[in-house]
Amino acid sequence: MSDATFDLSRRALLGGMAAGLLPVGLDAAVPAAPRRGGSIRVASVASSTADTLDPAKGGLSTDYVRHYMLYSGLTQFDGKLRARMALAERIETRDNIDWHIRLRRGVTFHNGKTLTARDVVHSLLRHKDPATGSKVATIAEQIEGARAAGPLDVHVRLTGPNPELPAILAQSHFLIVDVDARSFATANGTGPYTLSAFQPGIRTIVQRNPNYWKPGRPYLDRIELIAIPDEISRVNALLSGDVHAVIGVSPGSVKRVRASGGHDVVETPSGLYTDLVMRRDNPVTAGADFVLAMKYLFDRELIKRALFRGFATIANDQPLPPFHPMYNPNVPQRPFDPERARFHLRRAGLIGARMPVYVSPAANQSVDMGSILQEHAAQVGLNLAINRVPSDGYWSTHWMKHPLTFGNINPRPTADLTFSQAFSSGSPWNEAGWKSAPFDRLLAEARATTDPARRKMLYGDMQYLINRHGSVVIPVFMSVLDGIDRRLKGMQPIPLGGLMGYTFAEYVWWDA
Repeated sequence: MSDATFDLSRRALLGGMAAGLLPVGLDAAVPAAPRRGGSIRVASVASSTADTLDPAKGGLSTDYVRHYMLYSGLTQFDGKLRARMALAERIETRDNIDWHIRLRRGVTFHNGKTLTARDVVHSLLRHKDPATGSKVATIAEQIEGARAAGPLDVHVRLTGPNPELPAILAQSHFLIVDVDARSFATANGTGPYTLSAFQPGIRTIVQRNPNYWKPGRPYLDRIELIAIPDEISRVNALLSGDVHAVIGVSPGSVKRVRASGGHDVVETPSGLYTDLVMRRDNPVTAGADFVLAMKYLFDRELIKRALFRGFATIANDQPLPPFHPMYNPNVPQRPFDPERARFHLRRAGLIGARMPVYVSPAANQSVDMGSILQEHAAQVGLNLAINRVPSDGYWSTHWMKHPLTFGNINPRPTADLTFSQAFSSGSPWNEAGWKSAPFDRLLAEARATTDPARRKMLYGDMQYLINRHGSVVIPVFMSVLDGIDRRLKGMQPIPLGGLMGYTFAEYVWWDA
C-alpha cells in the first residue's frame, strides 16, 4: 500500500466516523436459520393517487417502504443509524468536500443492465433539476457536481465540507435509479424485489429478485403493500390474518394485539412527532403572541400519559429528541400554562375569537390532540373549531393549506437533514413557511464545519431559535409501534421509522 493510499483511507475513516460511517460490514448478523419462501401482506397508514415509483418524489411512509423494496442506495442504515456500505464498496475523502465512491462490481438492475458510475451520477444530479420535483432538492444543493471517474468510480464535490454525506446518501430519496429510464411508469432498480403490480392509492405487489446483489437475500417470495388509514381497521386486519404486518399501531391497541397470542408489537423509540402547524402566511397565525399562546396551551404530560400510554418522550417545540446526540438540554422546557396563554391571546386581541383547526387520523393522534387543545383553549377564551377530515388526501388537500393544521413528521437520521428538510427557508417541507435568516446561516455554518463540538453548539443554537420563534408546537416524540404476526421473523428496530426504518422487506422471513 502506498503512502498516498494509506493517507486517503485514514482520512476517509476519520471523516466517516463523524458521520457514523463504518468501513466494513453491511448489516447486523441475521438470526439463525431464516427460511426462504412465503407471501405476506403489509398495511401502511396512508396512500393516494400521488403514490410514486420515483424515489426522489417519495412523501409518505408507504412510498419509502415501496422504494426500499425496489431500489438500493449507496449506503444504508443499521440499527444505530450508522451508514453502512451498500452499492458503494468504499467511500473515501480527505477533506469532506471531495469524495470518491467505488461501486460494487457485478450489480445488475432488474432488467439485467449492469450498474455503472453513470447511473449514480444521474441519480445524484437529478435532484438538482427543478423538473424532477425532488423532495430533497434543498439537500442536494450542497452537491456542487458529480462525475464518472471510471466504470465503477464516482467523484462527488460538495459546496462545502459535510462529513454526513454517507448518512445523507442512505435516505430513500437518494436511492439509485437507471440513467436510461425515461419515466417511472414502472420501476427498474437494483433492490431486493421486482415490481409485479402498482396501482397508486390501492396497492403495490413485488416479488423476490433472484439476482439481488446480496447473496441469499431476500427471503420472502412476494409482498403486497396496501394502506389502511383507520388504525382500528388496520389492527383488525392484522388480528384477523388479512395482513401480516402493520405500521402505526396506536398505544391503546398494544395490549389487544399482544393478548391475541399470535401477534406482537415491536417498539422503536424515535424522533417521530405530530405537530400543530401555524402558517406564517396568515396574519393571525403568524403573530408572535398567538404562537406563544398555542405553545402554552399544550399539556404535554397529559398527552404522553393519556394518548400514548407512556410510549412517548416529552418534547419542547423543536425537532430533536432528548436521546439525539445533538440535543441541546439547555433550552428551557416550555410548561403547560393556561394563564400565560390567556395573556398572549389578550395581547393579540383574540379573546373570544373563533378559529378552525384541521385534524385527521392521517396525522397520528391529531384528532385527540385537537380535542384536548380545544378544551384548554375554551378555558382561556379562544374558540377552536375542530374539523376532522379523512386520511385520504389529507396531505395534499389540507396539510399546510389552512392557517392551523396538524403535521406528522418522520424522524431523520441526522440533525442536518432534520433541520434542512423541515425548517430551512427554502424547503418545500417547511410546514409553517417559517423563514429565519439567522437560522439559515447557522445551518450553513454547521454543515461546513468539521469540528464536532462546534457543530453540536450550532445545532443547539438552532434548537433554541425554533423553540423560541418557530411556528410549530411539538408536544411529544412518539415511539414507533409496528404490529406483526409472530410467524414473521427477523424484525428489528431501526430508529428512522416503522418497519425497520421502512427497509424490513429484505430482512424478514416467514416461519410457518
